[in-house]
Amino acid sequence: MSVMLKTDRELLGIRALSEQQIIDILDRAAYWHQQTEKINPVIQNKFIANMFFENSTRTRFSFEMAEKKLGAQVLNFAAAASSVEKGESIYDTIRTLESMGIDAGVVRMKPNGLLEQIAHQIHIPLINAGDGNNEHPTQALLDFYTMRNHFGALKGLKVSIIGDISHSRVARSNLWGLQKLGAEVQFCAPPNMRAVELEPFAPYVSMEEAIKADVVMMLRVQFERHEKNQNQMVDSVASYRSAYGLTEDRLTQMASHAIIMHPAPVNRNVEIDDAVVEHEKSKIFTQMSNGVPIRMAVIERALQ
Repeated sequence: MSVMLKTDRELLGIRALSEQQIIDILDRAAYWHQQTEKINPVIQNKFIANMFFENSTRTRFSFEMAEKKLGAQVLNFAAAASSVEKGESIYDTIRTLESMGIDAGVVRMKPNGLLEQIAHQIHIPLINAGDGNNEHPTQALLDFYTMRNHFGALKGLKVSIIGDISHSRVARSNLWGLQKLGAEVQFCAPPNMRAVELEPFAPYVSMEEAIKADVVMMLRVQFERHEKNQNQMVDSVASYRSAYGLTEDRLTQMASHAIIMHPAPVNRNVEIDDAVVEHEKSKIFTQMSNGVPIRMAVIERALQ
C-alpha cells in the first residue's frame, strides 16, 4: 500500500483540490452518511486536537461529532483558556501539541495565509476550519454535498452567493469548488461589501437576477468584522433587509425547483426573514446535518 504525502492528506483550502479530489470526498461522505451505527471506530487509536483560535459553535461541534463517530481521541483547545492569552504564538501552540503526540489538528484562526505557512513547518496533517476571509473548505464541501444530494449533480447549476462577500471565506471556498464542479457562480452584494479581487472570477448581479438562480446562498452580515472598518457598516438593518434580504416577498419570485442555503449562524430578519429560514425550500439545517459525514470523510482522509 502506497504512503500518501502529507499534502495529499491535509485540507488547507478548496482552491488546492482537484475536481476528482472533491468528488472523492463527497463520495466518501455519502458512504459515512449511510452508516447506521453511531460509532464506526476506524481511527480509534488516533489523537486529534481541535484548535480554535476564533469562536465557533457549529463547525467545532460538527468536527467533534465527526471525530467521535470515527472513534478518535479528541482534545478540544480554546484560545481563551490557553497560553495564547499569555502571548504564545499560534505556531508554538500547534507545535507544542504536535510534540505531545497528536496525529492531526483541526485549526480555525483569524489571520489569512498563516495556516498554510505553519503546515509547511510541522509534520502532522492540518485541516482548515476557517481562516480569516480566506477559505472555509469543509463548509464548501458540505454545501456541494447538499446541492448534489438535492439536484443529483452540480454541473450546469447556477448558484447565487448573496451578501457580505468581502468578509466571507465561505464565498471564496464555494467559488473555487463550484467552478471546478461545473456550476456557474454569480455574486450579489452592496458595493461596499464586494470583494474586488473576485470580480474576474464571477460577475456581480442585481438582487432581482440573483434570486432566479437554482441555488440562492445567503451569507451572514458579519457585523463583528464591520466594527473594525466603519466604511463597511450597513446603513441600517432595515435598509439592508429591504435591498439584499431574502424576504418572504422575494421567496415567491424564486424558481419552483430552487433551494435556499446559508452557512449559519443566521441573522434572522436581516439577510433572511424568520419565516424563510425553515421554509420547505430551505436546506439550512440539512447543511448542518451534512457537515458531520463530510468532516468524517475529511478526517479519515487526513489519517489514512
